[in-house]
Amino acid sequence: MKCPGVWKMLMAAVCVALLSGLQAQDHPGQVSIILLGATGDLARKYLWQGLFHLYLEEVGKGHHFRFHGTALTSTEQGQEAIAKVLESLSCPGDMASGHCAELKAQFQQLSEYRRLKTPEDYLALSKDIEAQVEHEGLRETGRIFYLSVPPFSYVDIARNINSSCRPGPSAWLRVVLEKPFGHDLHSAQQLAAELGSFFREEEMYRVDHYLGKQVVAQILPFRDQNRAALDGLWNRHHVERVEIVMKETLDAEGRTSFYEEYGVIRDVLQNHLTEVLTLVAMELPVNTSSPEAVLQHKLQAFQALRGLQRHSAVLGQYQAYSGQVRRELQKPDNFHSLTPTFAGILVHIDNLRWEGVPFILMSGKALDERVSYVRILFKNQAFCVQSEKHWVAAQSRCLPRQIIFYIGHGELDSPAVLVSRNLFRPTLPSASWKEVEGQPGLRLFGLPLSDYYAYSPVREQDAYSLLISHIFHCRKDSFVTTENLLASWVFWTPLLDSLAHEVPRFYPGGAENGQLLDFEFSGSHLSFSQLLPEQLVPGPDSAPLPSDFQVLTAKYRDSPLISAWPEELIARLAGDIEAAAVRAVRRFGEFHLALSGGSSPVALFQQLAAGHYSFPWAHTHLWLVDERCVPLWDPESNFQGLQTHLLQHVRVPHYNVHPMPVHRRQRLCAEEDQGAQAYAEEISALVTNGSFDLVLLGMGTDGHTASLFPQSPAGLDGEQLVVLTTSPSSPHQRMSLSLPLINRARKVAVLVMGRMKREIAMLVSRVGHEPKKWPISGVLPDSGQLVWYMDYDAFLG
Repeated sequence: MKCPGVWKMLMAAVCVALLSGLQAQDHPGQVSIILLGATGDLARKYLWQGLFHLYLEEVGKGHHFRFHGTALTSTEQGQEAIAKVLESLSCPGDMASGHCAELKAQFQQLSEYRRLKTPEDYLALSKDIEAQVEHEGLRETGRIFYLSVPPFSYVDIARNINSSCRPGPSAWLRVVLEKPFGHDLHSAQQLAAELGSFFREEEMYRVDHYLGKQVVAQILPFRDQNRAALDGLWNRHHVERVEIVMKETLDAEGRTSFYEEYGVIRDVLQNHLTEVLTLVAMELPVNTSSPEAVLQHKLQAFQALRGLQRHSAVLGQYQAYSGQVRRELQKPDNFHSLTPTFAGILVHIDNLRWEGVPFILMSGKALDERVSYVRILFKNQAFCVQSEKHWVAAQSRCLPRQIIFYIGHGELDSPAVLVSRNLFRPTLPSASWKEVEGQPGLRLFGLPLSDYYAYSPVREQDAYSLLISHIFHCRKDSFVTTENLLASWVFWTPLLDSLAHEVPRFYPGGAENGQLLDFEFSGSHLSFSQLLPEQLVPGPDSAPLPSDFQVLTAKYRDSPLISAWPEELIARLAGDIEAAAVRAVRRFGEFHLALSGGSSPVALFQQLAAGHYSFPWAHTHLWLVDERCVPLWDPESNFQGLQTHLLQHVRVPHYNVHPMPVHRRQRLCAEEDQGAQAYAEEISALVTNGSFDLVLLGMGTDGHTASLFPQSPAGLDGEQLVVLTTSPSSPHQRMSLSLPLINRARKVAVLVMGRMKREIAMLVSRVGHEPKKWPISGVLPDSGQLVWYMDYDAFLG
């Protein structure tokens, strides 16, 4: 069957394509690269060399270039500075010196300096580019603006580019931005919105130079090329932990103005190390060459990160830092900075692949060595009967099994990929990676170098050269998208807020640090391994601060008060509950614990689940102090919170768990269903004299406790043990233990945390027994003990 119409259309399309190709050859394209901040440190050290490297790569492929260095300095000064930089450019070691000199002279001819400040300057630049392209009989392919300038100037520059210096509709625009991209989520959102009003997402390239480091850029290709070996290993069943580390020997001297604003977490962890983490943890796309697929999978990895808590971090500061700040920023003699120069962070990922695997991120200044690496340590279930001297060198299953992406510096002093020989022999592209020769005596991570399959780049290349090439070739997966940037800040901002007033551990710097900064983790908690002596008396000429005390004991409403920072407070309360449980089980054979809901006890539940292996859970009955009238599987249910953060992690017999019966006969808290009476009968049947061994309460900002509210008098007195109440906030219907039942307990612990509780804590400290106005004031055990647990924010503000 013939289709003449179809054939005509097909031939026409082929002709158009051929004609377009001929036209493109007749009018070669020119790319103009405009480097803003061309005389600055970054440009002088890396960017001009990166642009020259791009020119060397592309000059023989039909591309035409013009390089415009711009800054705010005068034309004469700028030209002089640029001339010095261009003279210092170097070619690859394997290029003949004569050919290098020829290409370098060409690059110098194509590079110019001009002042770029006003909208008129941008318009003049645009007209000059158009005139030069037309004069040389070329067509304009595109423009790259590389903004090597402080972020506060981004918006003004973006406005000028958009209004006065965009290329024509047939050419593309790429705008390159350097970090920092905001200080927190709000500032990042604001900057992203402003830039988004001038540029489309595909026009913006946010640089994280770590993504241009050769080993980091090799993580995804390595995973892809070794899928067969890694598919069964790259998961929670086989990975013991992942370490992502960047250590520096230099301190922050000369950069304290920047460091005071950002600190080590914003400077290194929120960007460099988090980007690396996503490359290790993300699901591998079917096609790793697709930038869209890679970026989408990275975003999914961000979204699976478990939220960080204050106890997820340890912070340090080298001892000379505050003095440097005082000198450089003219601060008074009594100024002491809280900015961390060292941080260790424990990260968990809530998905099936990585559930339970600790990812440790660590970076710091003034440490003992300069080195960066990613270390994936695998579990080892092998047991070797023969003594170590009989093990087969490098092959024994009892030796540590690890994969290390050695980013640079350190003992090896070069980038490398290392795989334990008792794992598998990896595949890397032979054109660009070579096997490393053994270096006798060199040991890495406890093993001689000969115990690894080790590969290094055939030709080392700096990060900016690689990234500039990727910008030219539109490789967006090597850059930070708006979506991924904001996802990172969503993850980091709550931790940064919680650590804003944290006092870091001081360390001397360098080799003298010893074991001072070593840390360890248990469950989701991170803590320094070496405890420091408690400083109970502040130094002379200084007023005592909460940070001067580890745990403070006092009286509050004539009852014992324990106050500390949240982490220490939760640890103390968890220890006290465990001690009470052990005593009760020893005396009575069982322990009855009634727990409140809400957000305050979550950290306590996690602490009990993670670090109290001697807790007599098999003999413990768990009761609820109060419950929202929602189904038990609802996220707002107190029982659901207890289940998520405690019950699924410990072995409590299911018949010892007593949720409140708020959902009966397919109805919620209906009076006629008698749920409150049923719970009271269950308590009377199982708890001797209705006296719980320990009741955990909280205190609301209105003075309520359990679900006993000032405007809802039910449960404040009378014979009822369990009552239905009404809350001023949704969901309004609640079930609660009554005040008389609570006061029968052998011990009542009241946990009060957070600065928002400071005002009510002050008020309640002064009121008498007025439960109808302040239900918490009615908590006074008949014959038991009342103990208040308040963190410093609630107690001291």
